[in-house]
Amino acid sequence: MDVTTWLIYLAAAVGLSLSPGPNGLLALTHGALYGHRKTLNTILGGTLGFVTLIGLSMFGIGALLQSSIVWLTVLKWLGGFYLVYLGVQVWRSPPIDLEPKQAAQAASSLELFRQGALSAVTNPKGLLFFAAFLPQFVDPSRSLFVQFVVMAATFALVEFVTEFALASAAQRLRPWLRRVGKQFNRACGGAFVAIGAALPLRN
Repeated sequence: MDVTTWLIYLAAAVGLSLSPGPNGLLALTHGALYGHRKTLNTILGGTLGFVTLIGLSMFGIGALLQSSIVWLTVLKWLGGFYLVYLGVQVWRSPPIDLEPKQAAQAASSLELFRQGALSAVTNPKGLLFFAAFLPQFVDPSRSLFVQFVVMAATFALVEFVTEFALASAAQRLRPWLRRVGKQFNRACGGAFVAIGAALPLRN
């Protein structure tokens, strides 16, 4: 992966990590309920879950490359359409509700880690999302394993930092999201649409 492609991937990863999703919401909720230090367990579990999904997606991409590079091009276009679809869904979604529905209960570090990991790997859209997103940056002429390491490490670091920031600011973000939540969703949805429309056109 060349530096230019990596920088584009980094920018996209930051935008995607900031967009509404189950793990971001879980980090916000646990941050509000348990504090940001204990929520580190939730974040580490989610990060491991995302790395697992990236690995599964890259394995599928590798299988396609062994068949034909044409399939990678097809996957890029299908992935672009899927990202546009997700963007429309995020645009239309209601504001995030961070109000706790019940009092916080004691939870072990292992339980929080498990919740974070399961939130990532059991989300049915997760694998589809990475299967749509990652092919936009794969270079068939370079080592797929090296590209996996770079993309997985980059996304894991971005996701970790983003979720930790959300957990740390959970109490302060709650009134802000209540006030501008709809506009926030529209901004994130617009970013998804732009990414889905532009990336498949890159050479």
